[in-house]
Amino acid sequence: MRSIWNGSISFGLVSIPVKLYSGSEDRRIELDMLDRHDNARIRYKRVNEETGKEVEWKDIVKGYKKDDAYVVLEKEDFDNANLKKSKTIDIEEFIGEDEVAEVLYKKPYFLEPQKEGGKSYNLLRDALKKSEKLGVATFVMRQKEHLALIGVYKKALVLHVIRFSDEIRDTEDLKLPKTKVTKKEVDMAVSLIEQHSTNFKLEKFKDVYNDQLMKIIESKSTGKKIKTEDIDTKPTPAKDLMAQLKASLEKKKKKAS
Repeated sequence: MRSIWNGSISFGLVSIPVKLYSGSEDRRIELDMLDRHDNARIRYKRVNEETGKEVEWKDIVKGYKKDDAYVVLEKEDFDNANLKKSKTIDIEEFIGEDEVAEVLYKKPYFLEPQKEGGKSYNLLRDALKKSEKLGVATFVMRQKEHLALIGVYKKALVLHVIRFSDEIRDTEDLKLPKTKVTKKEVDMAVSLIEQHSTNFKLEKFKDVYNDQLMKIIESKSTGKKIKTEDIDTKPTPAKDLMAQLKASLEKKKKKAS
């Protein structure tokens, strides 16, 4: 793995030099964009809109438009905007592990101690695990400030980038139903949930979509067609709700026996 950020975790007066690694990977199948007429690849170019000429990456800078002109920003300008947060993951407070809504989570990163940081790294890891707390931290990466939670995954410190409050849209904009449900219906739904409740095992879940897509790609390359099954996506009518809940419970009981 290649580190994508080097700096330190600030924990009170303790400083832990760390490297940051992406904790997840994208498993999407790589697909090229083609011209439908001849299957030639489509390519994008970075073009100067005044001259129409292609521009090399080394000649591209970032700028902010102010009035009718651009203020060009160099790498050091971004670093100097907040030098501390560009170099430090600053833990500002600690919270309970279950206090943050799942909707806030964006992406996990693994933290690895750099030279001389081993003992302080283990200290923070073991203290977080024992207290069942998460550290709330802020830092700057790729010219953007991030809000993050630091916790423990297996034997490693893991940093979860989470969303700021103003990045979450208001649910008031959704057209949510006001239909009432009866206590009996809720109780039966709870029974169904309890029947299907188990301990979560991550390795049990596989990315089936990618495998199926590869089968379609292989079949198309040989001129064959794959049979597809019809999926019923019709909503359950309100009058059939109890009957469907009962049928679901019975189905689970039959499987269990």
